[in-house]
Amino acid sequence: MSARIYQPSKTATQSGAAKSRRWLLEFEPESPREIEPLMGWTSSGDMNAQVKLWFDTKEEAIAYAARKGVAATVEETAPKVRKTQVYSDNFKTSRVGQWTH
Repeated sequence: MSARIYQPSKTATQSGAAKSRRWLLEFEPESPREIEPLMGWTSSGDMNAQVKLWFDTKEEAIAYAARKGVAATVEETAPKVRKTQVYSDNFKTSRVGQWTH
């Protein structure tokens, strides 16, 4: 059984960063998903694929995986840099670049 530990990125539809500060441990699928022929639903017999464990720190997630004997890979994300933008900057006379409006 293997898992991956990472910090999920924020969703594109929301401006908040609520779920992007915590670490997530997800188990890798052990068997491929199957399409049920009658209804066309996708199913799997792997129950660990549904488990998502949230941790406050990366070290807690790694310690949990070591305690349970799960081979985990840690995926580091690039640091998040926020560029502040102001709407009035679009109309500056010292603007460098083409006007798009």
